[in-house]
Amino acid sequence: MSQTTARSSNQYVELIRANPDFRNLWLGQVVSLLGDWFNLIGSAALIATLTGSGVAISGLFVVRMLAPFLVSPLAGVVADRYDRRMILVVADLARAGIVLCFLLVRSAEMVWLLYVLTALQLGVSGFFDPAKNAILPDVVSPQRLGAANALISATWSVMLAFGAALGGLVAGTWGVYTSFSLDAVTFLLSAFFIWRVGYRTQPTQKSQGKSIRDALGEYVEGLRYLNRERDILMIACQKGAIALAVAGGFNVVQVAIAEQVFVIGEGGSLSLGIFLTVFGIGTGMGPIVARWWSGDRDGPLRQSITIFYGLTSVGLLILAPLADFYSVNLGMFLRGFGGGVVWVFATQLLLQNVPAAVRGRVFATEFAIFALASAIGAAWTGIALDHLGISATLWLMFWFNLVPAGIWLWWTVRRSRANARMA
Repeated sequence: MSQTTARSSNQYVELIRANPDFRNLWLGQVVSLLGDWFNLIGSAALIATLTGSGVAISGLFVVRMLAPFLVSPLAGVVADRYDRRMILVVADLARAGIVLCFLLVRSAEMVWLLYVLTALQLGVSGFFDPAKNAILPDVVSPQRLGAANALISATWSVMLAFGAALGGLVAGTWGVYTSFSLDAVTFLLSAFFIWRVGYRTQPTQKSQGKSIRDALGEYVEGLRYLNRERDILMIACQKGAIALAVAGGFNVVQVAIAEQVFVIGEGGSLSLGIFLTVFGIGTGMGPIVARWWSGDRDGPLRQSITIFYGLTSVGLLILAPLADFYSVNLGMFLRGFGGGVVWVFATQLLLQNVPAAVRGRVFATEFAIFALASAIGAAWTGIALDHLGISATLWLMFWFNLVPAGIWLWWTVRRSRANARMA
């Protein structure tokens, strides 16, 4: 096992060292994600302090998900038509300016502005994320694609752990407005690194018309592809399925636990930072550990998704009683460990099986499904928190999570039997 671990670690180090284009893309993600967690903790703590409402907090996450959902049809076409590197740079610069406007929100009467600015920021992110996923096979060889995807996921998790801890410290010590200012700086740094990527695109849709009607037509073509390729559609629905059951509202629950049960720092910002740190460690470790067994093989990737749906449920079982600070953090860790594998392995299956010509539209559709499901998940969680309380809401999440787990298990067995009959 030690030799396998060493080879795996060397693979990630060599990828960063030998591929300057990927290295700059990765560095841009590092600093941008750091700022993202500053922003999330600052926004959630500010709304909790100004309103004290579970519905108001859930409203933040609804807005964060609905905005990218609404732009996803156009974002997918843009990612397949134009220079993906330029899309990323422009998105970073736009988000830097938007985030600075968060400094204007100073009272409960101004919370509406925070929602508007969040919608603008995440709407721009709706263009950034599909382009980021679509560009990865353009800057990394097929042999290194699995390692690159796992490394990017681990980076997301490490920055969640580090950024959440640092963001909670900054917000709890110097206030949420310092967090917003630092977030704007990280977007500028991200744009600098991504600009240094030497990638030059050859857009697959360049010969198509430029009208909105043409763009929507191309997006519909992407939907038709998913309708034909039902296995790809099922994979693309996994992030949305777990978001509807658990992930979309889990952030709302974390805020409520930090604000009402284990309160450390201003508005529970320090305890929220601890929860996110533990959760981030889990999401980072999960895919790396699971990949030692699965590698980038199609069958084991699918089997791992089933197994780690189950681990997510175990984490929720430990969380639900809210017995003490330590068991809550253990539940957060296991929930992150299992959910991280589902997320990363679903992405890997798409990267390995979707043609380049429709890659941007498929990832945009996947993100749209995830965003809409997350918004619905955040909404039902906020309502459940206000009417049932935190523990009962966590029990609901446990039962809801069994549904997508069972559907994926059924699809995996069905597909395996069909392939065996054809062999």
